[in-house]
Amino acid sequence: MPQPSAQVTAAEISRIAGVTRATVSNWRRRHEDFPAPSGGTDSSPLYDLQSVRAWLATRGHASAASPSEELRTTLRLRAQSGGSTSEDLLLLVLAAASRSPEELTAAAELPDADLGARAQLDAASVADAVPSGDAARFGAGDAAVLRALYACVRDEGGQAALAVLAERELEESAASGAYRTPEPLADLIAGLIPGPPARVLDPACGSGALLAAAARRGARELYGQDTLPVQARRSAVSLMLTAREAEVTVRAADSLRADAFPELLADAVLCNPPYGVRDWGHDELAYDPRWAYGVPPRAESELAWVQHALAHLTPGGYAALLLPPATAGRASGRRVRAELVRSGALRAVIALPAGASVPLHVGLQVWVLQRPEPVGPERKSVLFVDTATNGSEAAGHGGAAVTARTKGGGRSASVDWEATTARALDAWWAFLEDPDAFQGEPGVAHAADVVDLLDEVVDLTPARLVRASRADVDPAELSAEVDAARRDLVKAAKSLARMAGQEGWTAAGAAAHEWRTATASDLARGGALTLLRTVPEGTRGRAESGSGGRAGAGVVLTDADIARGSGPTGDAAELRSDTAPVVAVGDVLVRAVASGDGSMVRVVGEKDAGALLGRQVHLFRPDPARLDPWFLAGFLGAEENIAGASTGSTALMVNPGRLRVPLLPLEEQRRYGEAFRHVHELRAEARRATLLAQETARLLAGGLTGGQLLPTRNATP
Repeated sequence: MPQPSAQVTAAEISRIAGVTRATVSNWRRRHEDFPAPSGGTDSSPLYDLQSVRAWLATRGHASAASPSEELRTTLRLRAQSGGSTSEDLLLLVLAAASRSPEELTAAAELPDADLGARAQLDAASVADAVPSGDAARFGAGDAAVLRALYACVRDEGGQAALAVLAERELEESAASGAYRTPEPLADLIAGLIPGPPARVLDPACGSGALLAAAARRGARELYGQDTLPVQARRSAVSLMLTAREAEVTVRAADSLRADAFPELLADAVLCNPPYGVRDWGHDELAYDPRWAYGVPPRAESELAWVQHALAHLTPGGYAALLLPPATAGRASGRRVRAELVRSGALRAVIALPAGASVPLHVGLQVWVLQRPEPVGPERKSVLFVDTATNGSEAAGHGGAAVTARTKGGGRSASVDWEATTARALDAWWAFLEDPDAFQGEPGVAHAADVVDLLDEVVDLTPARLVRASRADVDPAELSAEVDAARRDLVKAAKSLARMAGQEGWTAAGAAAHEWRTATASDLARGGALTLLRTVPEGTRGRAESGSGGRAGAGVVLTDADIARGSGPTGDAAELRSDTAPVVAVGDVLVRAVASGDGSMVRVVGEKDAGALLGRQVHLFRPDPARLDPWFLAGFLGAEENIAGASTGSTALMVNPGRLRVPLLPLEEQRRYGEAFRHVHELRAEARRATLLAQETARLLAGGLTGGQLLPTRNATP
């Protein structure tokens, strides 16, 4: 019986064709042969997918969507008519990632029935490796999604296909509170563990980000558990794709109620547990042997996770958990906190800036713990670090840990991971080397005596404890630092005023000027520019001859560097790519994830040339005889251009081929290019002045409240 054709909306047609929704509306009005609606309503019509694809094919739009977007679209359409489960497709990603591009191409070209049988055999070959991995069942009706999946794995790699599947499966499971730990944060947490540890456990592994970070540091046995089967399966597949040298074991169950590894003693435990859960098993687990430091109160599920982690450590092993700040000071958890401090199990509490992870408006904390050894050294102090201290790397007075903005009533934050990681790890490793001799840094890091912490509240909030250490600052040194910051601010303000006073534009007239435009894909096909990207390790992509460089050969220009306007800061050893393009003067770089925080584009100059291209960055290399780099960067980075080329739900991914560029003579391009260069310099001066003003105000306020600075007697209101 023939399968009914799927129906698509106008928005889905725009994603398939790689155009804006306005373009689809124009097609409907101007082309009489455009397919008529086959369903829906007058305001939201639906169109027959096969008819739409046939119409697009006659106009060269059939394959405009990226492989990952094509997979995302076919998954949405499959939901209309049922079909194979996402679990089956996760298995297929793991199997397909081990096939050659030629094998994947051959499989995608099979007839529908044969393709379903082939995919079923592929998935069955890896079913035992995934939690609850039953035998997959595919049929002819799954052919479209199977072809899209094979193409996505072939062209973009297994991780890209996995991200699309997990995005869809989390939506279908209605799993609230399931968030991926950001990779820089996962690397920071894993970096707190002395080692490298051989055996690592994450009892709330989610997507496996923390275990993947441990694998990057050399862990060879990875154990994970998650209460959501979708997360457990996703974690298992992701780790098998990225940590191919490690032994991966993942189970699906509630770690507190049904520990899947009751006998396991690991070298390290990394965990980002769920927060604020009251139904975690308080009554049924009241006499559990894991509560060596006291029974966690019903409202303190986080302290249950802390003790679960300690119970799974070898003596002397370390654990690092990401916890909400309330865990450090809530009255209900005072007795357990006191025992953790008294026994020496708690080694450090590190406060992170808001925006480090979900919930973005809260400054989370990392607790570092060590299981006491039977005959071990006495631990007399606990380290407290506040990485959220305001500062300005650009001003030369420390690193800005976070910048924030408010838009539409919501708050978003961009964390300076380089500064945050440096503050946390520098203080931690200095403390670990000799806790008794640790001097700390006023306002940033302080080692508090255990006796001083064991008061009536046992408040372990880092900001409170490191703020008290500001009294150690020398008044003369702080006064000199304030004077230097103030002089820099005055210079920056004058420079900004000069830049803002320059005029280089005129009004267009009664109506806005319009241009004929082309997509970046069209320009690439015509040879006006070349599109390049860094291909993740284990995937096979096409790279321009002579444009690649071995990972480990130098620094990496990352998406975060573009956002904050800094030089290349990425570590080539962590790029995890056999070959990465080397950026050259005149290249235009666009961040792959759309965000309103920081710049989206950069024109490569002399200082950046020679760096390796980061994994979340698209490189546009223009032909200088046909395209001006600054003209290209100005239009590629336009807000409406980025919005029109972005797709996704939780994260907006920029499809570089869909970005549009006006078709103008080179001389006119150069005039626009100079104007865009001026805009770039104005934005850079404004950012520098803002950071210097914040730093100067921070130093003044801290000195006045800390007693190092006094207001002058002749100060007037």
